[in-house]
Amino acid sequence: MRKGFEKQLEELNVSLIQMGALCEEHIAKTTEALFAGDENFVEASHVMEETIDKCERDIENICMGIFLKQQPVASDLRQVSAALRMISDMERIGDQCADISDMIRYTSSHNMREYESLKAMSENSKEMVNNAVESYVRRDIKLAGKVMSQDDVVDRLFDDIKRKLIGYIADDPNQGEFWIDVIMIAKYFERIADHATNIAEWVEYSIIGERK
Repeated sequence: MRKGFEKQLEELNVSLIQMGALCEEHIAKTTEALFAGDENFVEASHVMEETIDKCERDIENICMGIFLKQQPVASDLRQVSAALRMISDMERIGDQCADISDMIRYTSSHNMREYESLKAMSENSKEMVNNAVESYVRRDIKLAGKVMSQDDVVDRLFDDIKRKLIGYIADDPNQGEFWIDVIMIAKYFERIADHATNIAEWVEYSIIGERK
């Protein structure tokens, strides 16, 4: 019975890694398209979003199989329950990337490369997703803690962008609509980091039985 559980748990871990990798790829390609003003990526982004949605459904089936066919102890239950929560956040990351991609239609005529803080937010959030999933697979509570701490970096970047853009809007109201779009994009990246933080918090719960 235990061998069967461990085999299904390995399948779960592999699937989580694959889903996390898709989220990282989605973040990276979305950022690249945003800075390149590539409106053609919008459709591809929604295809990636649907692929991530399918991963969520597949992992849900694996987790349900473990619950129904195995006899997990308390720590096992926490681990599988945490996985179910994690994939919900990863699915939302896919949604946020698609939302950013939709904004490219409105920002493609502008030089987005001026907004390096957006790229920094993207890179930090992508790293957070990678480390959060890795911390689950490795059962590494320190790495999960690093993810949670890194959220403060993204929050500071968001506050910096917001503060600067509010000033830009005041100075040139005619560009106000575009700068509001930039703030919205920054907010989507900030939410991606929040979802990565949620994943790390569920990892912590799966290991110690508590969630901050």
